[in-house]
Amino acid sequence: MPVKPFLILQLRPEAEASDDEFRAILQKGGLTEDRVRRIRLEREELPQLDLADYAGVIVGGGPGCVSDAPEEKSPLEKHIEDEVMSLMPAITSGDVPFLGCCYGIGILAHHLGGAVSKERYGEPVSVVRATATEAGRADPLLTGIDGPFDAFVGHKEAVQALPEGCVHIVAGDGCPFQMIRFGENVYATQFHPEADGEVFALRIRIYRDKGYFAPEDADRLTAAARLGNPGAGAKILRNFVDRYG
Repeated sequence: MPVKPFLILQLRPEAEASDDEFRAILQKGGLTEDRVRRIRLEREELPQLDLADYAGVIVGGGPGCVSDAPEEKSPLEKHIEDEVMSLMPAITSGDVPFLGCCYGIGILAHHLGGAVSKERYGEPVSVVRATATEAGRADPLLTGIDGPFDAFVGHKEAVQALPEGCVHIVAGDGCPFQMIRFGENVYATQFHPEADGEVFALRIRIYRDKGYFAPEDADRLTAAARLGNPGAGAKILRNFVDRYG
């Protein structure tokens, strides 16, 4: 029987950031290009998909925020959000293997009726300490991760309360909902499991004028990101691929 590919949905309008994110997902997940189908939603329509044809769905990050008012979103941001949201009913009702990274936690929580906003818990570009909850320590995606770990974050909005039906599996001091699970197979992270210091260095350069941080802080943030240990995030991504691939 042929091995099913993973579906990778990307949302970043900047080609350099999108390509680097794609490379990082493949590298950290132990994937090759022939094992994935990549769709860049900023430049193509989402085709008719049968999710049963895929081992799982991975959604990358992006500069948009689901909590922004409709009039604050560009037509492109609205298009990207609508395309991803259109898949969530089938993913959640079918418990389809899903890993939403950063933007993905807002998409999942918003679809489930949870509160996503900039009121509390939004995080500047940084490396923070994250810790598995009791439920998280028993979760297959956290196998091999012992104790607190470094999480690469940079998100203007956050989940304000655990959505109904979700399990809280990774916590953080500044933002409590760092990773959640719905059902048995639908996951989302506030942090970027594919990131490392060099990935963040590139994003800091690209997004320095997008409101994530004061532009004059770019060099300091880049240096701090390069000190972070990306091992645990990579392990989570690899565990997802190994479990469902």
